[in-house]
Amino acid sequence: MLVATNAVSAVAGAATSGSSAASLFSAGGAETASAAPFADLITGAVGEVSQLEQQANAAVSGLMTGSGVAVHQAMIATQKADMAFELALAVRNKAVQGNQSVVGMQF
Repeated sequence: MLVATNAVSAVAGAATSGSSAASLFSAGGAETASAAPFADLITGAVGEVSQLEQQANAAVSGLMTGSGVAVHQAMIATQKADMAFELALAVRNKAVQGNQSVVGMQF
């Protein structure tokens, strides 16, 4: 639980530094949350995770080919993509768990 809390805290900390990955699942306030359906939030988050993965792949490729990408830049891009994926996976798991508990309810 502590690891998940640290990952979410790190992603939230990156949000204050202007990272688009950190805003994956933040609704931005009550007005935004009520205006945007959950499916749109998830679709946007998956798109941002994919974009971060592409940036990380480009950084690693640039590092390997020697095209001027520093090691720390490649590592930061890789960690951003990893943390965004872990957050998306955790949200998906919670959504599946919630769905299973609703399906299991007896009325």
